[in-house]
Amino acid sequence: MAVTQHIAELSEDELIVDALIERARVAQKEFETGADQARYDQAALAAAWALMEPTRNKELSELAVQTTGLGNVQDKITKNHRKTLGVLRDIKHSRTIGVIDDDPKTGITEIARPIGVVGAVVPSTNPVATPTNNVVNALKCGNAIILSPSPKGTESCRTLLGYIYQEFDKIGLNHDLVQMIPSPVSKAKAQRLMKKTDLLVVTGSQNNVHRAYSSGTPAIGVGAGNVTVIVDETANLRSAAEKITASKCFDNATSCSSENSLIVVDEIRDAFLGELNRAGGRLLDEANSTKLKAALFQDRGLNRHLIAQDIDKVIAEVELEIEDADTAKFLVLPGAGIGADFPESGEKLSLVATLYTASDFKNATKIAAEVLNHQGAGHSVGLHTTKDERAVDMGHHMPTCRVIVNQAHCFATGGSFDNGMPFSLSMGCGSWGGNSIDDNFNHKHLMNVTKVVRPIPVNEPKLEDVFADYWQAVGK
Repeated sequence: MAVTQHIAELSEDELIVDALIERARVAQKEFETGADQARYDQAALAAAWALMEPTRNKELSELAVQTTGLGNVQDKITKNHRKTLGVLRDIKHSRTIGVIDDDPKTGITEIARPIGVVGAVVPSTNPVATPTNNVVNALKCGNAIILSPSPKGTESCRTLLGYIYQEFDKIGLNHDLVQMIPSPVSKAKAQRLMKKTDLLVVTGSQNNVHRAYSSGTPAIGVGAGNVTVIVDETANLRSAAEKITASKCFDNATSCSSENSLIVVDEIRDAFLGELNRAGGRLLDEANSTKLKAALFQDRGLNRHLIAQDIDKVIAEVELEIEDADTAKFLVLPGAGIGADFPESGEKLSLVATLYTASDFKNATKIAAEVLNHQGAGHSVGLHTTKDERAVDMGHHMPTCRVIVNQAHCFATGGSFDNGMPFSLSMGCGSWGGNSIDDNFNHKHLMNVTKVVRPIPVNEPKLEDVFADYWQAVGK
């Protein structure tokens, strides 16, 4: 009677999600039972090929742009391919089942085991790449996963799952290993998923991240992006301008790693702006800046008609008058200040960046820290320089988990084939960003490790061994 009464108290949305989770638990146990690394690896490859097969990738990219109105098709094709290929590279030789380490010196054997059922909340900015990467990482570690797409991303997610199921059928896997919350997407369904799964991975709005952290379920959330990039007086200005432009314009700035503020040392300001203009960045005059600010920044946030739109649409929508508009790739606002009263200092999710001028490198780092402390702390900061020690110094003092040196920021932050970061679409921002991780989210966050601990020869130091230097310096 008590169980029946409890079920009756649940809403229809809660019952729908509970049924998904129950099916996922059955499928996960079946997946884990008698498994070996080959089974997990094959499942991960199946999910990856569901997207990476070129015809499907093109279809899903077109569908994503059509249904969300964000980004552009060709860049999404590139993103879907490279991000998924990078994750496959990262996981290829990783052990995620059974004994993964056995150290006779410590007497400890480490055994990898699945989390269980993972819940993943994914954003409309990357409605295909992010869920695919979450699914690949989850399956690599023996988990089931349930996706909670944004309302605009639902159709893309449903189509993606259809292709995953086609690949699962080739290798005899249960479809219930990968599921999604059905339409209509609602906060009640997402909240139930957050409450009932074994682990949450949340990418997207900070509201969702905060809800995940307060759900009672262990959660991996990522912080807000608001990338600030410094160009110092030693930088290769042409290379810096080209990399910033390529990064800023990729997928119409949907990435949380897209440059939002450029801080340029005064000594090379004019020369850099010349290179930036050549690359396609257009610094706006006062009149056009005023018009763009009025159009982009709304009382309730950013103007959705300008977010992640093609540059010609932005120019036409705001009725801007700029020279060489036909070759413009993105727009640059002069920064009037930093903080809530200066919305240009925050994330813009559009082909718009803000320019600040610094008296010298030290002043540039001060401005960058102020921007990050306003928004984006912990995420990342960029530096174009020939003095590597400056990057290391920033790593010591800036409120950031990543200092990206001489690279196109949005390609580098989430992993690249020419740097050592794990491929990911979700960047942990550490305590600065209110997150539980400071790394790029990856498969290693989706497994438990059991330690078998054996006795070893006693290793107990004497007091003199520990305190000798301290006593010598200050006395007993």
